[in-house]
Amino acid sequence: MKFADRMSRLGTETAFEVLVKARALEAQGRNIIHLEIGEPDFDTPRHVIEAGKAALDQGWTHYGPSQGLPELRQSIAAYVAKTRNIDVDPAQVCVVPGGKPIIFFPIMALLQEGDEAIYPNPGFPIYESMINFSGATGVPIPLVEERGFSFDLDVFKKSLTAKTRMVILNSPQNPTGGVIPEEDIRAIAELVHDRDLIVLSDEIYERMSYGKRPLSIASLPGMQEKTIILDGFSKTYAMTGWRMGFGVMNTTLAAAVSKLMVNSNSCTASFTQRAGIAALDGPQDEAEAMIAEFRKRRDLFLAGLNSIPGFRCRVPEGAFYAFPNITATGVPSKQLAEELLNVAGVACLDGACFGQFGTGYLRFSYANSTANLEEALNRIRKHMASR
Repeated sequence: MKFADRMSRLGTETAFEVLVKARALEAQGRNIIHLEIGEPDFDTPRHVIEAGKAALDQGWTHYGPSQGLPELRQSIAAYVAKTRNIDVDPAQVCVVPGGKPIIFFPIMALLQEGDEAIYPNPGFPIYESMINFSGATGVPIPLVEERGFSFDLDVFKKSLTAKTRMVILNSPQNPTGGVIPEEDIRAIAELVHDRDLIVLSDEIYERMSYGKRPLSIASLPGMQEKTIILDGFSKTYAMTGWRMGFGVMNTTLAAAVSKLMVNSNSCTASFTQRAGIAALDGPQDEAEAMIAEFRKRRDLFLAGLNSIPGFRCRVPEGAFYAFPNITATGVPSKQLAEELLNVAGVACLDGACFGQFGTGYLRFSYANSTANLEEALNRIRKHMASR
């Protein structure tokens, strides 16, 4: 079978590949602590589950509008307006099955051969994959550890050209847990404000910040019309398996995204959208408790990592990832990630899975129990001492 050339430009998401390897080891009787997959280990809030069950009983099992149920788009518009301090019309909202379509669809709608797109590196690998798939040229901007894994603004400025059609931001960030400082967001907005480009602002971890709430670039003067906000339910409400994300964008682009939905998925499942309404409009105590627990785990895990010789990890300001620099161990990050899985029984990711500038780092998800995190630290410490 001969595949189209474009298939060779598609990347993948290594977390799922490592998960498969870890499951294979478990099938052989090994005990593996899973710190590789970016997924809350909590259950979906009970009232959201009940809303989904009720929706099934009420017959919400049929096609819905490609752009999303009007009631959910209204709830999303109100939620985003409140959390980002902007005015949002439901016509600007597109509901999609997971967050990735709000990467895939706008890139397919806006980028073509000869265009350039700036994206963070290390960063979520689907950014680069989709840019390459579109035929555009990706321009990776290294995230600087000493700046809390924000851009070097001089490098960013020099990377902007007449061909730049998209800038991708992610804050709080995967894989580093970094939050772009407010002054950097303002500086980036100043640099792109008058350019013919659009900003894709991936804010899927927006609620998972442990200090001052991240500033959305869409809230700055003149930026809402040229910003796509990517958000969803997977992280905040532990709804990864429900497959529901959303984008907020100008209505012209929203129409194009809806057209791509018609041609690919038809619509997002109606009963999950009813559950989404309950998530946004209902009690927030379970979601807030989950985030508070992640903060406790972060503090525990970071203290443990930084006590291991050769490990140096900045405190992540958001999400649920630790991204330690392990260059002082003298072990290549890819090799160490494989050793930790195969020898120590701790599944994590080589930082290079997130781009060339992630080499020399590991990514751990601390979305696991305190007991498992403590055991993982013990195993890592023991393994490093025995090398």
